[in-house]
Amino acid sequence: MGFQKDNAFFTGRLKSVSFAFKGAVKLITTEHSIMVQFSIGILLTIAGFYFGITKTEWLFQTMAIGLVMSIEGLNTAVEKIADFIHPNYDEKIGFIKDIAAGAVLFAAITAVIIGLIIYIPKFS
Repeated sequence: MGFQKDNAFFTGRLKSVSFAFKGAVKLITTEHSIMVQFSIGILLTIAGFYFGITKTEWLFQTMAIGLVMSIEGLNTAVEKIADFIHPNYDEKIGFIKDIAAGAVLFAAITAVIIGLIIYIPKFS
């Protein structure tokens, strides 16, 4: 039984959103790195309400959370594809996976800096 593409604009988009939602749920419920990032995002959202951060701070915080979770999701996809293509250890596959993990690190460092800029003044 093959997948048939839906060429109707509305129903096609609706199916795409449904697949994306399923993917997000799979990420949050099966991948430990995403579970950690999601939990941190929830804690920062609670902190944002507690400290009454400004609209601009909310924008930056939301973008930082979304950036980290998105890049983490892409990293997971790269790892899964690499493991599927070459299940045994391979130096070239390891190099590719390291690069994907490095992208997560850049996003995480950016998010930490944004968080420090927002929350350090709240403790002064």
